[in-house]
Amino acid sequence: MPTSINPLLLAILACPKDKGSLIYFEDEQMLYNPRLQMRYEIRQGIPVMLIDEAVTVNQIEHERIVGKAAQLGLKPTFD
Repeated sequence: MPTSINPLLLAILACPKDKGSLIYFEDEQMLYNPRLQMRYEIRQGIPVMLIDEAVTVNQIEHERIVGKAAQLGLKPTFD
């Protein structure tokens, strides 16, 4: 079962590389930066916000993730 991240924490989380907002996917336990096509894992409810551990996704995976966010109405962690 996925672990939820505290909404107060989500409101301040930013990508460590570009300092921009992220999209939270609770069911996949990840935070995603669509600008850089980078995903950050969430392990045991803790976001791993290390650039060296982020995964850069290919264009097909990027389109899947962005499409899923649009379909589910997911919004960035902040504006």
